[in-house]
Amino acid sequence: MKKTCLLLTASMLAALSAHAEVETYTIDKSHSSVKFSVRHFVAKTTGNFSEFEGTLKIDREDLTQSSVEASIQIPSVDTDNQKRDAHLQEDDYFNAAKYPVMTFKSTQWKATDDEDEYKVTGDLSFNGITKPVTLDVEVLGFAEGMRGIYLSGWEATTTLDRTEWGLTGGQPAVGNEVEVTINIEAHRN
Repeated sequence: MKKTCLLLTASMLAALSAHAEVETYTIDKSHSSVKFSVRHFVAKTTGNFSEFEGTLKIDREDLTQSSVEASIQIPSVDTDNQKRDAHLQEDDYFNAAKYPVMTFKSTQWKATDDEDEYKVTGDLSFNGITKPVTLDVEVLGFAEGMRGIYLSGWEATTTLDRTEWGLTGGQPAVGNEVEVTINIEAHRN
């Protein structure tokens, strides 16, 4: 009986250790981007955030068990127009003096019919408001980079209604739908 229990315990431990280890990746800001576009009258204005960071915890055997947390510094917004960028910091837009950071924390990764694509849902917080958002995420790949650094690549897209976070400035000249594209290269810790 003791021998059977020992064998059962050993089998369970072996099965647990065979489960894929979660890998932690840190976003490489110099090879990543957070971009957006929004309608202005009849055309689109584009911009980006240059200051951001984040961590991905990846289970490569089952990506649905993965997670991501990221933050963006609102004052780093850049639309290639200093006057507009300063206005975006004000109360009718990002209210950056009171809420200088935007955060995203995933709550679910769901596989799609496409092998390398996932629906990643999480809580997006800025301007004092937190709402769920789903990102369409494509796994671009995993590879060993220069100097033996192991890399992962990701692209995420979504469309947000800015008014849900209290950004109402510029209406009706500025559209409510904001298209977001995030490209990430991250290195394994």
